[in-house]
Amino acid sequence: MSRIVVLGGGESGVGSAVLAKKKGFEVFLSDNGNIADKYVQMLNEWDIPFEMGGHTEDLVLNADEVIKSPGIPLTAPMIRKIEDKGIHIISEIEFAGRYDKAKKICITGSNGKTTTTSLIYYLLQQAGLNVGLGGNIGRSYAYQVATESFDYYVLELSSFQLDNMYDFKADIAIITNITPDHLDRYDNKMENYVKAKFRITRNMNEDDCFIFCSDDEITIGNLDQILIKAKKLPFSQKETDLSQGAFIKDDRMIIRVGDDQCDVYLQELALAGKHNVYNSMAAALAGKVMNVRNETIRKSLASFQPVEHRLEKVLSIGDVMYINDSKATNVDAAWYALECQTTPVVWIVGGKDKGNDYSVLEGLVKDKVKAIVCLGVHNEKIHAAFEKIVGKENMVDTLSAADAVKASAAFAKAGDTVLLSPCCASFDLFTRYEDRGRQFKEAVRNL
Repeated sequence: MSRIVVLGGGESGVGSAVLAKKKGFEVFLSDNGNIADKYVQMLNEWDIPFEMGGHTEDLVLNADEVIKSPGIPLTAPMIRKIEDKGIHIISEIEFAGRYDKAKKICITGSNGKTTTTSLIYYLLQQAGLNVGLGGNIGRSYAYQVATESFDYYVLELSSFQLDNMYDFKADIAIITNITPDHLDRYDNKMENYVKAKFRITRNMNEDDCFIFCSDDEITIGNLDQILIKAKKLPFSQKETDLSQGAFIKDDRMIIRVGDDQCDVYLQELALAGKHNVYNSMAAALAGKVMNVRNETIRKSLASFQPVEHRLEKVLSIGDVMYINDSKATNVDAAWYALECQTTPVVWIVGGKDKGNDYSVLEGLVKDKVKAIVCLGVHNEKIHAAFEKIVGKENMVDTLSAADAVKASAAFAKAGDTVLLSPCCASFDLFTRYEDRGRQFKEAVRNL
């Protein structure tokens, strides 16, 4: 019996352990930190031995294969030891893909991937297909492969999930865009991050489809360097005519795949903002490739509800709208959030900086932002970037969601927007961006 060791006891790791157990492997799970109670319960239910609070080398280094959770960097000491012993390291996605015969639509990108993934999942549900949702969103893909039976999967894949993927193959792959993010995990080299993203096209053949934004310079700049056998379907807001793909003409989004064309009026889209037009294009193209009826595509794009923590309108209090965009963990995502605001903004920003260059936001801050509330342990870079624009008296530092909301409410007047769009990771004050977003929403409700 082969022995599989799973590193990491979160959603991804526990799901992988359950699938390994179900497939008859000897399984052991090890987590350097604590494991949440719900996952401890799952491991006990499935009779999977585990440890937390550290790794026992003898129990890890006797593995035939190791499944690494995406949050563990390749530079972690235990990962180095596993590599030194020549033990193969794979991701949850790679492992689950071995046992999954469903058609897979896989989405990656620096921004927009959660919204695009959710849109496609909703669209395929509306089309009546037996479809699962997983990867970097919702329940573990591996756990679903172990316990469910779907004909299709829509998978959001982060670069970390793609890093240890080798034989896995997407039937439809989508790259929404590529902007600098997580460079600390890639030796601060943009080319390493770009290669990680393009791993989503690995193993694709002529029967598959690759959907990408032809307006995105980094994607286009690297397209010719990577051999992609799949049919290429671009989407663009700059082009006004494409023989295949999606583009904007007058007040319509036009989607062409094969001999078929679908037109959607922009004013009918449920999601506002230029960035969401891109997300809607990518989703519509995936729908057309899947032979979803034009009417279903139109209705789905018109009735979709926004994703939690992504430009999510929380409440209007005293004619001030509070928006939760906690998922905006990089500069580009915050740019999109600010760009689509039409009223004066009190901007809540800050967290664990990932080497951000805030200069690209200066114009938007000048035009849209009246005050800045910093929510983070170290806010020096934010002050240095924006104090000269909004004024020292219109910036304040806070260390909790509740204090940030109270400070924002003091700055805001009727007709304003309070926007949590942090630009940064959440790990200095919160467990995850979801935790940050939920604490923000709770604080708004308590105003």
